[in-house]
Amino acid sequence: MNLKTVLILLGLALATIFALVCVLLTRGRSPRSCQHLHPEQEDMEDGQSLVFADLTPEEMSQVVRYLQGKLGVPLVEASRAKPSDNCIASVDLQVPAKAEVLRFLDAGGARPAREALAVLYFGNQADPNITEYVVGPLPTPVYHRDVTVQKYGGKVPYHRRPTLAVEYKQIGGFLKSQVFPSAPAFMQQVMEYDGANLAVVTAAPRGFQSGDRVTWFVLFQNVSGFFVHPVGLEVLVDHSSLDISQWAVSRVFYNGQYYRDMVHLESAYVQGRISVEKVRKAPWDGDFSSMKPRAPVAALFPVQYEPQGPRYSVRNNHVLFQAWSFAFGMSVSTGLRLFDIRHKGERVAYEISVQEALSVYGSNCPGGMSTRYMDGSFGLGRYTSPLVRGVDCPYLATYVDTHSLSESLRPRKGKASLCIFEQNLGSPLRRHYSNLQSLYYGGLVNSALVVRSIATVGNYDYVWDFIFYQNGAMEGKVQATGYPSSSFLHGDGLRYGNRLWEHTLGTVHTHFVNYKVDLDVGVPNK
Repeated sequence: MNLKTVLILLGLALATIFALVCVLLTRGRSPRSCQHLHPEQEDMEDGQSLVFADLTPEEMSQVVRYLQGKLGVPLVEASRAKPSDNCIASVDLQVPAKAEVLRFLDAGGARPAREALAVLYFGNQADPNITEYVVGPLPTPVYHRDVTVQKYGGKVPYHRRPTLAVEYKQIGGFLKSQVFPSAPAFMQQVMEYDGANLAVVTAAPRGFQSGDRVTWFVLFQNVSGFFVHPVGLEVLVDHSSLDISQWAVSRVFYNGQYYRDMVHLESAYVQGRISVEKVRKAPWDGDFSSMKPRAPVAALFPVQYEPQGPRYSVRNNHVLFQAWSFAFGMSVSTGLRLFDIRHKGERVAYEISVQEALSVYGSNCPGGMSTRYMDGSFGLGRYTSPLVRGVDCPYLATYVDTHSLSESLRPRKGKASLCIFEQNLGSPLRRHYSNLQSLYYGGLVNSALVVRSIATVGNYDYVWDFIFYQNGAMEGKVQATGYPSSSFLHGDGLRYGNRLWEHTLGTVHTHFVNYKVDLDVGVPNK
């Protein structure tokens, strides 16, 4: 290869690098829109979409201050609350009634009052309960109304409350300070327990009849990817009392055998009446469970390129893409949701949203066999995780921060918790190559707009997508990744799953995912 050719190739490479750098540096500018809307119409739609907008941090703080001042009871920071305290579990947008919103959007009616929905745990009352208040109008609230009976047909008993993070922490402290020390020989010689090398994972639900609040806690090696490193020990904790000092162990399970409590387990171990199964100690990175790549990447992955910038626009909570328009939001409990979805200006759906992700497990260990996770109770929106550029979404996607108030008196910012991007689907939407009579080619690039969030709930990472196609089709899609749930492999365990490692059973399970789909094709659905 002569010098002239080398210089030409070098110049082309530098020009390509310069073009890519320019695109990345200008990515923060307002995206170009290919919509056929007048500017005033676009501004109107953006303003109307705010009726569905998530609460701002300022609005959340105003609601907290209002509740602190008007309820007449002490409210403890949820991250420090005991079961016997009052606290704010969450504050979220109270979506206005559909009829009010449609009058505003379609008939020039008044903008619905902006309100919040506050969920409170009242443990410091003669009749402990869960209460939901609608608080408004925002941004300066002056009223609140109890909607609990209206929504649920009666008061909600306190034992039904979803478990706060602080309660899990308190249970962990109870196990560490009172339960494990009651079996010193077993914990030291079998579990090699040093106070920090075991992780605890909750099962759910918390019992099998109304009024129960007893939970199986499964123990794992505290290493990276601990979900697949069970050690064979499971403890059933009765945490129904509002007095933490009254919590107790109801049952213990180890390597296929049940015991009354840890004292009973210790006695059986000391007397040599236990079948001990020593688990090989895993390194800190988890060995087979490590997320580190096993081999270096041979070459860089392809990068998506937008030669003239994005072909969609995002303003506030409103998105325009070709013939599509919609508003988006993030619920603390249910996660990603879309409103007022229109195609060519006509509403085709009033709301499409995630509602619940349920998983049902089977195992020959009590924690696994009893587990029925309803992830909405943990919070699909609350556990929405930051999106990593170039892995979770393309580099050039639009990344949106969200805000939430859950188990705290202060709002929390979710950095890059939602992304929006257009992607080439890799095959033509339509094409024809004619070689008969006349010669011609006609084809159309196939692309779609994706709105994505990822919720990490325990071991699972749920990738939630809403996808908008050029042909007027829309798709809701979920992918489950992360780690499998596992049990300790013993006895006939292979009837309930597959061996993942020497003592690890990947348990059989079924996922159920629920969406709300309120279609408004032609005539609004009341």
